[in-house]
Amino acid sequence: MVKIGVLALQGAVHEHAKMLESEGTSEAILVKKEEELYDLDGLVLPGGESTTMRRLIDRYGFRDPLRQFAKDGKPIFGTCAGLILLAKHIDGQQEGHLDLMDMTVKRNAFGRQKESFEAELDAKGIARDLAAVFIRAPLITEVGDSVDVLAYHQGEIVAAQQGSLLTCSFHPELTDDHRFHHYFVDMVKNSKKAIV
Repeated sequence: MVKIGVLALQGAVHEHAKMLESEGTSEAILVKKEEELYDLDGLVLPGGESTTMRRLIDRYGFRDPLRQFAKDGKPIFGTCAGLILLAKHIDGQQEGHLDLMDMTVKRNAFGRQKESFEAELDAKGIARDLAAVFIRAPLITEVGDSVDVLAYHQGEIVAAQQGSLLTCSFHPELTDDHRFHHYFVDMVKNSKKAIV
């Protein structure tokens, strides 16, 4: 069993935990304190509101421990607002939040809440018919050379990976399609083997 945390400051925390435990090879831990990070093999940064999440990360002293978690090679999966937290560059902002992944993102690129939609994506190495729910979703507008694009929607980048960092613009936890989470669990298992 691998232990995967879900940063439980805001967002669809329980939905992610349920998805992570669906295949029976990972235990999901709801993370509310910095010290709860130390025992984990991987971490999910859920959707929510990225500016609010950054304020809570700062208030509870998570920023440096999260950056160290990534530097230690432990996988992190950011969905929607979690994607924004991971990005080095955010359109219209001076600096990123965690500054970990070599990409530029645009907040709310797909419109407001009422313009939410579902789509089927061809996600490289994951599924050719992946169910995706977009809610006030950000967009990856640019990626560095070391970033692998995993999925597009209408020619725009909506999922990517850079080493142990995985991101998507959408909410896979709000569907019955577990394959994106299974892909992340496999990343965590492989990373744990490599670290040991």
